[in-house]
Amino acid sequence: MLAVLRALLFDFNGVLVDDEPLHFELFQRVLAEEGLELSERDYYERYLGFDDRGAFFAKLADAGRTAEPSQVARLVARKAAYYQELIHRRGYPFFPGARELVRAAAADGLRLGVVSGALRDEVAGALGQAGLTDLIPILVTAEDVAESKPHPEGYLLALELLNSVPPLPERLIHPHEVVAIEDSPAGLESAAGAGLLTLAVAHTYAGERLQADATVDTLEGLTLAELERRL
Repeated sequence: MLAVLRALLFDFNGVLVDDEPLHFELFQRVLAEEGLELSERDYYERYLGFDDRGAFFAKLADAGRTAEPSQVARLVARKAAYYQELIHRRGYPFFPGARELVRAAAADGLRLGVVSGALRDEVAGALGQAGLTDLIPILVTAEDVAESKPHPEGYLLALELLNSVPPLPERLIHPHEVVAIEDSPAGLESAAGAGLLTLAVAHTYAGERLQADATVDTLEGLTLAELERRL
């Protein structure tokens, strides 16, 4: 049972921002420039849980190629440039209900953070566009961890930051008081590995059974009272 809800940690791609199809498109584009194919099925089943660096390393290894860190860094930078080019034209596509849930949670005094395999510039840019920067002080992004999801490193770091980034909580925030909101099996495994409660939102894997403490189809209309009831 949830004793008290004190913090929410959001995944970014697939939870706050509806850009997973865009990332698939750009991975395909960059890999095609390297003479490699990437199917939609393989992307969602094999690579989606990784950050960009991990995904490129895994794909090159799966293709039997030796992946040098410098080469992977160039692929990540190229994909990031393509992403920023498209976002500059289109803007960040937030999911219905995502901004509303963030604002409601902040107004209720919850501590908020993002734990994502996305690059920091991408997360910061989206939060700035939506006017959410000041509401989400905790950011753990691809640059902050050595291991991507499903490893729990990102969520363990976020829990540490919840207790160390001002304004400091009156008492320590414990894992069972934090809900991680995720859309992928890798993300849910990462959060559970850090001892957090998990809410799966079926944006990306609709119709599939996700291993979480609770599941919703969408964030639209989700209230904190409903979230606590489900947990």
